[in-house]
Amino acid sequence: MKHYDEQRQPVDPPDGADPRVPDPTADRHADCLVKRKPMKHYDEQRQPVDPPDGADPRVPDPTSGEAGGAGGGALLEPPEEAVARLAPQLAELKDRHLRLAADYENFRRRTQKERTELWAKAQADLLHRLVDALDDLARFAHVDPGQTDAKTIHDGVEMVERKLWKELEAIGVTRIDQIGVPFDPNLHEAVTTGPADHPAKDHTVGAVLQPGYQLGGVLIRPARVAVLTWQEGRPQDGGAGSPRPRGESG
Repeated sequence: MKHYDEQRQPVDPPDGADPRVPDPTADRHADCLVKRKPMKHYDEQRQPVDPPDGADPRVPDPTSGEAGGAGGGALLEPPEEAVARLAPQLAELKDRHLRLAADYENFRRRTQKERTELWAKAQADLLHRLVDALDDLARFAHVDPGQTDAKTIHDGVEMVERKLWKELEAIGVTRIDQIGVPFDPNLHEAVTTGPADHPAKDHTVGAVLQPGYQLGGVLIRPARVAVLTWQEGRPQDGGAGSPRPRGESG
């Protein structure tokens, strides 16, 4: 079918007409021409279509050609071939897992054995440091009290104590037995309290009932102490405000 917008062939002018003057009827024919509506093309964007009932909207429709890309249709691997392809990989991963588990178990046993041997060696070293002082203590413990005076026994026990502390201090043992220091709950255990005679002595150690010990900064046993407390306005002993014993009258 011929379209009106195709290029028109030139027409000879009527007899006697000037070819340079345009034909007035041509303009009227041009005004009568109707513009042709553009035809729709099939490559326009398609509108989305709702999936069928029960279908997952995230799974592409195999019949629409979207799943396969440009080829139009996905190629699914048969289950038998997938199993045959993945079986060696699974066997390799299982073997690797078993080897790692065995290596970790050997490492755990080895470190446990080394820790036990190290602890036993440390105990043996400590005993080696103390055996000389223990021998001296045994000698003084078995002396004949009828032939040995008290001063000799006292001096011998004091010598054993010095020897023991020399070895203990060499491995980092310190004693907690200071008086007049502030009370520290990390080092002291308050057994009783007592009155302080000055506000500066409030919450300080007034007496050590049992010394404490530390090893390399680690608390082995806290010191059991008596703590001094200051009470403002507390009457002093023997003052006018002191309570009187029962049975006495003014």
